[in-house]
Amino acid sequence: MSNDHVDPSGNTGQFKAFAQAPPETAGSSRMPLVIGVVVALALVALVAYLALS
Repeated sequence: MSNDHVDPSGNTGQFKAFAQAPPETAGSSRMPLVIGVVVALALVALVAYLALS
């Protein structure tokens, strides 16, 4: 059975590369959610405006 998991502490070079790597950011994954909420609020406001006028 093959184990494809590579341990970054396996040797000094790999550990240094792992320790100095920039942290992964998840900020870009929230943008579609924000856009969806804004669009949903705009649609609700439009429907309310049309219903009340």
